[in-house]
Amino acid sequence: MTLSHKFVEYIPEVIEDGILYITVEYRTAVHNCVCGCGNKVVTPITPTDWQLTFNGKNVTLYPSIGNWNFKCKSHYWITNNKIKHVSKWSDWKIDLGRNKDSEKKKKYFKEKRNT
Repeated sequence: MTLSHKFVEYIPEVIEDGILYITVEYRTAVHNCVCGCGNKVVTPITPTDWQLTFNGKNVTLYPSIGNWNFKCKSHYWITNNKIKHVSKWSDWKIDLGRNKDSEKKKKYFKEKRNT
């Protein structure tokens, strides 16, 4: 499965399946969950959230997309516009990942304050 991408100024109200909408100005990418559940996936592009790479043709989001708050709990990578589904995480692993993300953010902002 692949996603096409569109660079937009504003994220549209209606999100079409199969399209990753990217607003550079607002540092955000949005798409519908690729499992088909219909949930809107919002990925902030920041030093502590997701990184977006555009090579002139394709886009990559890093790290993976883990939709832990959705009933589907889908988990996948978007690499060069291609979707690669990976295993769902257990509740324990989700909590561990959230704690790791929280610590990473605290460290980043603490270091930023001290520079």
